[in-house]
Amino acid sequence: MGRKLKTGERLRPVDLAREHGLSTQAVRNYEEAGILPAAGRTPHGYRTYTSLHAGALRTFLALMPGHGHRTATSIMRAVNQGAVDEAFRIIDESHAELLDDRRTLQAVESALRDLEPTTAPGSGAQSGQFAAPGPDGTFIGPLAGKLGIRPATLRKWERAGLVAPRRDVRTGYRVYDDADVRDARLAHQLRRGGYLLEQIAPLIAQVRAAGGLEPLEAALGDWHARLSARGRAMLTGAAELEAYLRERG
Repeated sequence: MGRKLKTGERLRPVDLAREHGLSTQAVRNYEEAGILPAAGRTPHGYRTYTSLHAGALRTFLALMPGHGHRTATSIMRAVNQGAVDEAFRIIDESHAELLDDRRTLQAVESALRDLEPTTAPGSGAQSGQFAAPGPDGTFIGPLAGKLGIRPATLRKWERAGLVAPRRDVRTGYRVYDDADVRDARLAHQLRRGGYLLEQIAPLIAQVRAAGGLEPLEAALGDWHARLSARGRAMLTGAAELEAYLRERG
């Protein structure tokens, strides 16, 4: 936090920039994006800012960690245009997304708890919901249908190394055994949780190598920590926004 500004005190772009380690161009960009109210101008055309602009910048930077750059920008634009209810709606949607992310994490953890230990191919010991239609495993269509995804998605996951079905020697069709079904289910849940394919691949590889799900515990712990940090950042942003709204009057 910088020094306390006097009401009506004029500030240069560099004054705002310096407090937050930004460039003066970044400050000007924020103004042009509607994140800051329009600046005043000197008789020579130079921008001048006030404590209100400083508050807007603090608020935006506080909103970003919890809501992201795009949403924080939309919130500030709405506030600066006098559309406070619209800003609150955007904030509500962002909170709803966080809640949905928490529910997705719970779904992932629930799915992992439901996964049974890998058994020999064709043993039929996998969860009944994903039981193989025959003694040698399941095919791409039935598996995709059970997961609620397209067969093309499973083929994409195969290219990324997330699943490794064998090929039937007679037909050439992909055959997914119990371990493949487990890997596909894990990939599906982690994708829902926002993980990229390149992040999932090493986790799946570790699960295969370890013969179990223990390697995912660290990833789930990190996921919990990120959601908690995001929730706390939202509280910090809300406090700054409230202060900015009071200053705007």
